[in-house]
Amino acid sequence: MKVFERAFPTTRRRVLQWLALLGLGGGEITRAAAALAESAGTAKDAWPEMTYRTLGRTGYHGSRLVFGCGAALMFWGKDDLLDQAFEHGVNVFDVGTSSYYRNAEANLAGFAKKHRDRIFLISKGRVDLDIAAGDELTRAECTTAARNWTRALDTSLSDLATDHVDAYYVMAVNNVSLMRSEEMHEAFLAAQKAGKVDHWGVSTHENAQAVLDAAVDTGWYSLAQIAITPAGWYDWGSKGVLTGSKSMTRLRPSLDRAREAGIGLIGMKAARHLAGRWLGFGPDRPAAFDKFYTPGFREASLSAFQRSYAYVLAHGLDAVNADSQSLAHLHENCIAAATSERYFA
Repeated sequence: MKVFERAFPTTRRRVLQWLALLGLGGGEITRAAAALAESAGTAKDAWPEMTYRTLGRTGYHGSRLVFGCGAALMFWGKDDLLDQAFEHGVNVFDVGTSSYYRNAEANLAGFAKKHRDRIFLISKGRVDLDIAAGDELTRAECTTAARNWTRALDTSLSDLATDHVDAYYVMAVNNVSLMRSEEMHEAFLAAQKAGKVDHWGVSTHENAQAVLDAAVDTGWYSLAQIAITPAGWYDWGSKGVLTGSKSMTRLRPSLDRAREAGIGLIGMKAARHLAGRWLGFGPDRPAAFDKFYTPGFREASLSAFQRSYAYVLAHGLDAVNADSQSLAHLHENCIAAATSERYFA
């Protein structure tokens, strides 16, 4: 590895993320970003054969890498990159409402239509209420939340140019009473009966332990997308590991309980802490999780990002949701997902 790359191991990824998030995707900048990605050399290596896991009670044999389309497609379409992901075995694609991810659903629509019968399509919407983790929601608030979630689903279907998604999440949930809301459940059942969605899920990066426990207890949810790292729960507020969290190995009983209850577990934010607080601004922390790794795993020929993805996949998750901004970036993520188990046999 070049000296510069050793000193700044997330530089390539960071620049690509910012090009995407700032909307700098056209002309010479796109070509410059592609050249930067190729300079890492990973795109020239062989692609591993993707591995798969049944995603809970959905029964779907999903790739262990989920292509996170939200940030990647916010500003422009990337059908060539999506096609490459599909060609190399990725068959689960996750996006989200336009109120948060701008044009991502619309930019995914063409690819999704082309491959519709061969992919598992997930989107998500918010309930648009100001809810604290400890609030006890009233019946009226639950009714409003259910109505807003249903409206978000309908908007997502329109933006995706389809009448059906395989799963639709309640997005960014932190509140247990919302998870247990009969009004929310009835809204899902109505959408399911109407043929709009097959499975219900939840995404959470705050109060995640309690949210996941509630998902298990209700028996309503097929999927949970959880913010988790090798060091434990990720905290959206601090943009780091939740203070006082158990490590992932100590969280394993909770994860196993959820999977045994039929909930497919998809990780997110597994490597976010490594790149600093503000999407690349501030100090990088490539060694933040090293104390949780065995010496052999620390010495594996993987980047810090790849190690975090491989670790969480081998310690209780069915899949990991990762953003890919370039072919080289996608290749990096595919290697981590497809080879994770071999390091922990």
